[in-house]
Amino acid sequence: MKRIQPFLFFLLFLAAACSSPHQSSGTEQPLFVLMNEKETGLHFVNQVEDQKDFNILTYRNFYNGGGVALGDVNHDGLPDLYFTANMGPNKLFLNRGNWQFEDVTAQAGVAGSRAWSTGVTMVDVNADGWLDIYVCNSGDIAGANKENELFINQGVTGATESDVPTFIEAAKAWGLNNEGFSTHASFFDYDGDGDLDCYLLNNSFRSPDRIEFYQKTRDQVDTEGGDKLFRNEGDHFSDVSLEAGIYTSDIGFGLGVSVSDLNGDMWPDIYVSNDFWERDYLYINQGDGTFSEELSQRTDLCSLSSMGADIADLNNDGAPEIFTTDMLPGDNFRLKTMTQFAPFYLESFKKKADYHHQILQNCLHLNDGSAHFQEIAQLVGVAATDWSWGALLFDFDNDGWKDIFVSNGIRKDLTDLDFVDFISDRSANSKVRELVTETRRADFRDFLPYMPETKVANYALRNQGDLLFVNEAAALGLAAPSFSNGAAYGDLDLDGDLDLVINNVNMPAFLYQNRLNERNSSGFLAVSFKGEGANPLGIGARVSIYAGGRQQQQQHYMTRGFESSVPPGLVFGTGSRQQVDSLVVVWPDRRMQKLGPLPTNQRIELVQADAKERFRPTPQETDPLFAEETARRLPPEARHVENVFNDFDHEPLLPRMLSTEGPNILTGDVNGDQLEDFVLLQAAGQPNQLFLQTAAGNFRLQEQAVFLQDQEQESTCGALFDADGDGDLDLMIGNGGNEYQKGFEHFLIQYYVNDGKGNFYRDNRKTPALGGNFSCVVPGDLDADGDLDVFIGGRAIPGNYGLVPASFLLLNNGDGSWTNITDQTIGTLGMVTAASWSDTDADGDQDLLLVGDWMPVTILLNEGGKLAKKVSIAGSEGWWTALQPADLDQDGDPDFVLGNWGLNTKFKASREKPLRMYVKDFDQNGKSDILLDWYPPEESTSYPFAGKMDLTRQLPHLKKEALKYEAYARKRYEDLFSPDERQQALQWKASYLQTAVLWNEGGSFQLQALPIEAQFAPVFAIMAADFNADQLPDLFLGGNFFGLKPEVGRHAANKGLCLINQGNRRFTALSHQQSGLYIQGEMRDARPLKKPDGSFAYLLGINNAPLRYFSLRK
Repeated sequence: MKRIQPFLFFLLFLAAACSSPHQSSGTEQPLFVLMNEKETGLHFVNQVEDQKDFNILTYRNFYNGGGVALGDVNHDGLPDLYFTANMGPNKLFLNRGNWQFEDVTAQAGVAGSRAWSTGVTMVDVNADGWLDIYVCNSGDIAGANKENELFINQGVTGATESDVPTFIEAAKAWGLNNEGFSTHASFFDYDGDGDLDCYLLNNSFRSPDRIEFYQKTRDQVDTEGGDKLFRNEGDHFSDVSLEAGIYTSDIGFGLGVSVSDLNGDMWPDIYVSNDFWERDYLYINQGDGTFSEELSQRTDLCSLSSMGADIADLNNDGAPEIFTTDMLPGDNFRLKTMTQFAPFYLESFKKKADYHHQILQNCLHLNDGSAHFQEIAQLVGVAATDWSWGALLFDFDNDGWKDIFVSNGIRKDLTDLDFVDFISDRSANSKVRELVTETRRADFRDFLPYMPETKVANYALRNQGDLLFVNEAAALGLAAPSFSNGAAYGDLDLDGDLDLVINNVNMPAFLYQNRLNERNSSGFLAVSFKGEGANPLGIGARVSIYAGGRQQQQQHYMTRGFESSVPPGLVFGTGSRQQVDSLVVVWPDRRMQKLGPLPTNQRIELVQADAKERFRPTPQETDPLFAEETARRLPPEARHVENVFNDFDHEPLLPRMLSTEGPNILTGDVNGDQLEDFVLLQAAGQPNQLFLQTAAGNFRLQEQAVFLQDQEQESTCGALFDADGDGDLDLMIGNGGNEYQKGFEHFLIQYYVNDGKGNFYRDNRKTPALGGNFSCVVPGDLDADGDLDVFIGGRAIPGNYGLVPASFLLLNNGDGSWTNITDQTIGTLGMVTAASWSDTDADGDQDLLLVGDWMPVTILLNEGGKLAKKVSIAGSEGWWTALQPADLDQDGDPDFVLGNWGLNTKFKASREKPLRMYVKDFDQNGKSDILLDWYPPEESTSYPFAGKMDLTRQLPHLKKEALKYEAYARKRYEDLFSPDERQQALQWKASYLQTAVLWNEGGSFQLQALPIEAQFAPVFAIMAADFNADQLPDLFLGGNFFGLKPEVGRHAANKGLCLINQGNRRFTALSHQQSGLYIQGEMRDARPLKKPDGSFAYLLGINNAPLRYFSLRK
């Protein structure tokens, strides 16, 4: 029993934490052609067979596969190929030209003598001008013979006519014979002394059966493994891991290592991909021989089961992005049968234990230029590529934009949920009972027929040049179903385009010829390096080319993807351009040189000795738009405190939590001193707070007894306005929250009268006793009688999301009393999130514009003091969160900035493929149920979003409809419910998720999405103000949302976005360095605040965090 337990957990853990791609159309011949092994002579198969005592049961990485390295080992100018094998000899093939390859493994002496080879890197370790080969080894936990091997190239012997180089194994002599569970290695000069050091990536022997929540395991040294940093001492390497700040513990389940200068200081940084529950590592080079691990400070989240990784500049802004792979399928069937997500509560435990925020998907970390990153994989279309290994970022078609290749597939579907159920059911399965006994009479191989086997296609994600990628694997000729692992690119035929080599499990290796050259469609510039001293290949050099006002940048590191390495040198695609205007190279010793103009379609050699200038890093923005003054202006009490409530415990199928949408900030001169003050609305258990501005522009907390009395209520919205006509600002608060077990008294509207001196007292006698979970309180003069009436928006019914809540319209009687005229005017609206009174049709009265959850943008036109006509913007049904009126085009009528969910989300919506939600008490237990229907990324048909376990837990009667995961994966909404049930359900639709501007065109309207940066995360906080003094209103957008289940992920990529109005309905985004804004957290409200000198400050409310205060520098 003890012997089987780790494997059982392994299956269950992978199911909790760990297809065919889109087929592009077209008649053009594929760009890549799979070469025939019989014609090329490239005969290699990484054959892996489960044995009785050594199999996926005893070694969890049994199906991880091997790598491939490309490089010219015999100096004939052609890149050669070296493959690693898990259970057989490694192979070296010399490139004979004309797509002919010769197996010279035996002659060269590089087959290897170890048990299980994994990663491979070609590098000139001894700086003699010949590429050496470093092979990582791993294998059976109980087995020996796992030392890594270093094959030193002796060159081609002149005494013979053979051009086959010979190698001597010398890992021990060089101090690189580590005997851990090695995955890969990267060679680079981390300390700037001119030679190549080595980062060795190790996996771990320990079972991932227990997350270390309470022990500082990461800081403990694993004497049998752990990652290692080896410093090159000239004739050997020494382990400097601890003194350099490298983690060497046994929870480092390393599967990928990538090196790049991420912050532009020419010191190489390191990104490590870790499998299972350990977070990835991001080591920032301090330039003094040490690293600082800063993943949590610089990224929003990371992949849960990170596999391979690569780093390159994908948007051509000069700052490299990080891409990591995971195991998320993009099609409905494999998503439903292969993937089970961890419970929501586990996220908070992992964060407290410093495992960072993790998500089961590929991650693309967009670099802001200072090595701070925004995760945007869902936005750009690269999040789901199935069971993925290698990630390679290179230019398929030489158009100047780097594309993404992902190798894909695993020999057996380890996480198939029906198989997990089968092997976990000891009571029903005699073979399982035998296997878990101490005697282990059963042979694990007896179970292999029950474990599905599915070859899947690799992904070729083509860069569209606008931060969007499209999978064109089929059109490019790269969609052959396979079990692909390590992969590397290189120009094997020296024609200027990059070919591709892939190491497969139990299949012949793939050799793809890139035939771009035959099309004569795009040019290239190939660069080789002649370095100095102990780094003759110039590893770590950075090359930038400039052509036609655009730039490209690449960094020269050879370890790439998964267990693989690319040949020395760089290839730039130049598209149709005939020349490169200039080329700038910065060498690892920070000397630089500039060349150009240079004709394209040529190969050039860069010589370090020719570099005479010194490189100086570009200084960070020294004059940003905003300056933060929080500590100076706000007291420490100015912070929002959220109460703890897990919505999913009560409504498991909610699309997202509703209880974390605060705070709301209300501004105005409360005490009549001509200075603007603010009220901060708090969650349940905290009193609302009044902060008065002083003559110096600072704020102090003014206690209000009535706020203390009402602190058990959750104040979700409110407004400061003169309700009773006495010249001061009164306060109306809408309470709410999603805690349905609370009594009605906790959801009442509260009306507070101002005594004229900034003291409030409650007076609910003149207000109707209206209750609900409210989203907005919006004063406006409906009947043009000079006083302010109030619209109060209903957000949702607590505990019954999807049923229509009540919104209210209160008519001001002129004396501070109110009449409820809802039924006469507005009727049923929907789940309102924001509203604004504006004269939308220029007829002199106030109309009401509304947005909401699953609602179209709606305008209630005022006709004679009544909201008599409802106008909806066609196709605008969205997950709207906020709105702000502003005359953005200065044409005299109000436009509207509308906050929405954005595009960086698993949920996509369009008119053709809308999101739908069906709400009904399907099981007749007195409580409504929610069924979300969506189109998975690679499907043209919609399916229920919920997994089988979640849906049948909510609706147990559906178990008979889908006894197995395979059966459930084929079910659509109409297969699960009868026609009567479907007809009776309340139906909602969303077809537009972009944050946008609603342009007012004199009573007609046009909806226009804001730039892509505005779609990085949900937007809740909007300000419109002229930030740059050009007389045009600019925009601030703040947002993010964390109250999401693990299968959806954490939306955290908005850091406070400033959009500059360029006129003509165009906006451009400022970088964080330009704006001075880098704000983390869930931004919920933003308000301009007039300072004593008449200028404006900007107040930002963040959920469960201190308020932030910013001013313009100019």
